[in-house]
Amino acid sequence: MPPDLAVPAVNIGGDRELGHFRSAEGFEEYLRLYRAGMAALPPFTFQDVATTFGTVRTYRFGGPDGTPVLLLPGRNASTPMYGGNLPPLLAHRTVYCVDLLGEAGLSVQRRRITGAEDQAQWLDETLAGLGLDRVHLLGVSFGGWSATNAAARRPGRAESLALLDPVLTFARLPITTVLASVPMAVPGVPEALRRRALRWISGGAELEDAEPVASLIASGGRDFVLRTPIPRRIPDDRLRGLDIPVLALIAGRSVIHDAHRAAERARKVLARGQVELWPQASHAINGEYPDEIAEVASTFWAKTAG
Repeated sequence: MPPDLAVPAVNIGGDRELGHFRSAEGFEEYLRLYRAGMAALPPFTFQDVATTFGTVRTYRFGGPDGTPVLLLPGRNASTPMYGGNLPPLLAHRTVYCVDLLGEAGLSVQRRRITGAEDQAQWLDETLAGLGLDRVHLLGVSFGGWSATNAAARRPGRAESLALLDPVLTFARLPITTVLASVPMAVPGVPEALRRRALRWISGGAELEDAEPVASLIASGGRDFVLRTPIPRRIPDDRLRGLDIPVLALIAGRSVIHDAHRAAERARKVLARGQVELWPQASHAINGEYPDEIAEVASTFWAKTAG
């Protein structure tokens, strides 16, 4: 049975400044898929944390003691995307998840997000609202960018970073990927074409194997309008200034950057980096290697103070 999620009053209808669902019908379809994804997760509690830019939906999954881990999802995704990762991670740590503010999910944007500084502020306020003075941040794709951006601009709260094929962090986004992403966001595009684009970005995986998460991500692209600025590649000086351990797992078959260039840059700019290039992984690395990621990450966290 789908869990009681105490669904907040999300933004519905056109708004020039705030992320919103295109229609009530679109939100109901998204919510149906979201509930199905959440029903497959381990037991959790949830909290809506108030920030300057809106309320952030957070989930807590109980695990062993130690500095907890907070997971940040990719673009058009939300907490259910980590369904395969949670069980192996919970063998090592208590885990928190958030739905990114301004993205599809149950977080609700109430104020315009103008750039990277605002992105760092709402995440830092969320961690403060959860009472997390120290936390390991783990993010995939845009979630990896978000984690790095927050740690660089609001130092002192992140114990470490674990980045799973992060976008616009160590390399530029290829123009082919930018063009391939268009069908996922433009209304009226046939569903078959939308899912074909998602399959390509995800490394060619059969989306049926990732249901209901694949349908949830497709719904996010179709039924939700983003009003956050396009993120820019994180500058070298920000990356060099990270005085915390950073685990960067770069997918060798990723389409969001040149994997070898991304790994090379990460090794050059990270003062305390552990950079690994996983040749057979695609951009859907978190779904392809959940057990391996948990093992590498838990060993990495054990080396830090927490």
